[in-house]
Amino acid sequence: MRSRLSTTGFLMRGCSGLALATALMAAPVLAEEPAAETAQAEAGKVHILKGLLVTSSAEETAAVGGGVTFIDKEELEKFSHTDVNRVLRVVPGVQIQEEDGYGLRPNIGIRGSGNDRNNKIVVMEDGVLMAPAPYAAPAAYYFPFTGRMEAIEVTKGAAAIKYGPSTVGGAINMFSTAIPDNEDGSLSASLKVLGGEDNTLRVHGHAGGWMPLSQAWDIGILAETLQDRTDGFKTVDGGGDTGYRVQDYVGKLAFRSKAGSGLRQAFEFKVQVSDEHSDETYLGLTPADFAANPYRRYAASRLDEMNVDHKTFQATHRVDFDNNTNLTTTAYYTETARAWYKINDVRVGAGPWRSISSVVGDPATFGAELDVLRGTANGDIRVRNNNREYYSAGIQSVLGTTFLTGDIAHFLEVSARYHQDEEDRFQNQDVYAMAGGALTLTTAGAPGSQENRVGDAKAWAFFVRDTIDWGKLTVVPGLRYETIKLRRTDYALNDPARVTPIAVLENSVDVLIPGISATYHLSDEWQLLGGVHRGFAAPGPGSTSDAERSVNYEAGLRYGAGEFSFEAIGFFNDYSNLLGTCTASTGGGCVIGAQFDGGDVDVKGLEVAAGYDAGGLLGLGLKVPLGAAYTYTTSEFKTSFASGFGPWGTVTAGDELPYVPEHMLTVSAGLEGESWRTNLLVSYVDATRSRAGSGAIPANELINERLIFDLSAEYDIAPGVTLIGIVENLTDEVYNVAFDPAGARPGKPRTILGGVKLSF
Repeated sequence: MRSRLSTTGFLMRGCSGLALATALMAAPVLAEEPAAETAQAEAGKVHILKGLLVTSSAEETAAVGGGVTFIDKEELEKFSHTDVNRVLRVVPGVQIQEEDGYGLRPNIGIRGSGNDRNNKIVVMEDGVLMAPAPYAAPAAYYFPFTGRMEAIEVTKGAAAIKYGPSTVGGAINMFSTAIPDNEDGSLSASLKVLGGEDNTLRVHGHAGGWMPLSQAWDIGILAETLQDRTDGFKTVDGGGDTGYRVQDYVGKLAFRSKAGSGLRQAFEFKVQVSDEHSDETYLGLTPADFAANPYRRYAASRLDEMNVDHKTFQATHRVDFDNNTNLTTTAYYTETARAWYKINDVRVGAGPWRSISSVVGDPATFGAELDVLRGTANGDIRVRNNNREYYSAGIQSVLGTTFLTGDIAHFLEVSARYHQDEEDRFQNQDVYAMAGGALTLTTAGAPGSQENRVGDAKAWAFFVRDTIDWGKLTVVPGLRYETIKLRRTDYALNDPARVTPIAVLENSVDVLIPGISATYHLSDEWQLLGGVHRGFAAPGPGSTSDAERSVNYEAGLRYGAGEFSFEAIGFFNDYSNLLGTCTASTGGGCVIGAQFDGGDVDVKGLEVAAGYDAGGLLGLGLKVPLGAAYTYTTSEFKTSFASGFGPWGTVTAGDELPYVPEHMLTVSAGLEGESWRTNLLVSYVDATRSRAGSGAIPANELINERLIFDLSAEYDIAPGVTLIGIVENLTDEVYNVAFDPAGARPGKPRTILGGVKLSF
């Protein structure tokens, strides 16, 4: 990394500051009752990450005053999805803009926050920020691979202020595979192999367990890998690859004290390394070409490919000082190197260069350039090497303690985090001649000749929250404080050595983010809940735009009795300033990294979730799990303005946000016997506009409604041996998922997979 700060210096500054902050937190507290979360710790099973989370089980979501969804291991294994887009369909309030059909680079928004590269939500793995540079460049071109996760937590509403830097929409926390904890102290292993159409092959395996190390300590180990590949479902004009290959490895080493050996504590060290090669492009199709063959790719995209290398190093320590007070501390460091070599623009003869989004978006005007993209006419194309390196490092500590004030119970959490990250852009572009459908390199660009700059950030974040239980009422006030320093350093395009900057732009943000939620138990089954919090998203390094700010409200009710659960939450996000960031994935047409103020915007809606096991009612002697998740969302710009941000353009007051469907509904149904299981998932997404507007959606901006069926079945043929069959998109629905970055692009067609799972 060309301008990376030393890891040693970071650790010295971060640890010294955090040690002081933690020392101030750890005042002695008296309490009369043990915390519920130490029950397993007393048995020697310390939940080492629990202090970093809002909730760590599906059952605990009922105690959170807000919209929190926990997808556990059993739910994830029903369809063995590696695409997080398909997994999150069961979570109300989550908007998804698909792109490649596989979820390699998801675009996720929560409650209308905007979904471009997840830059308005917080993405974590095991409580650690996972965007390559979450402060300096939050657009996530790396996303944890879903195929190796054992649970996912989606947090919305006031509970989301526990995480940062963004609190506008919410947070998604991915839980990696835990070290197996068998009661008999034995090691265990699991291996799942799936194969199917398009030469798809997925292998996920892990092995490990806990063993006695001494009279006072146990040792735990885990080794895991995910191998995932496919040839892809698209066809390039004239031939070319459209698939991907992922290799992901995880190792964990942990130590925990045994019950009765003194202070209860645990250490866990985690290393994760992955690499991805995908033959993906930003170049889509015109509406006419999509209608003729949605799985076509133009010849000019033949060279496009993405290469991503990622590493995570994480060390976590958890200590329970007594039954009421615990401290969790995590240090982390991530590196991401990504180079997306992809077509950027096209020209005919000595004419001007035209962006691919302009050409595909207006084929009547740019018909000659479109023919070059198709490979049916001669011309030139420029392929840009979007070469970027990132690092992210931090240390965070969370103190949790329970105590009583009279007959009021408290669970107080206080935390501090020091974080720094960096995005290093060192890009070039090459020129190719398109002749006779073939591409020939004519001009090679020097490294750094297209973009040569570094953005970095340093941030302190502090958080305090008190869960106050008083009879039937639970009130949870919280406050987050972030102080962020941002900097962008530009170098001359002909200066690969970076001797002298040509510009240094600095900006800083200090923000208080309050929130409060409440839950009132009308009875053992019924609860009322509500909350309000400040939404915040920081501007980019060197940006002259204001931070994104909103006030977010939610209120609803929750019911749970026996096999039936129900939840309905209304939300209203009142933006005082909506922020748009120009990226290549939004279609370009503006300076990449430039930010635009969208002013006052209202987003409101309703989320409904329900679940019921109808097996007992039907008297079949089987489990019949049923589920539903529904989201209704409306959005409205409150002012009129002209913007250079492509997804907005010229906005008139009353216009709707792009890529926010009004209705979304997912219904699930299953049948489960002693040795077999089958599940059906049906997902409906309403018609959506790709540009801000109102009224009827123009054909070239219309993302049609869609209804997708996924079916899975499992059969246990012997102890520890399970056969698996999966059909994704059962009815082979053809649908367009987006017009961004440059043209229409399809969802994945019907795909049949089969395989086996072995457990040892």
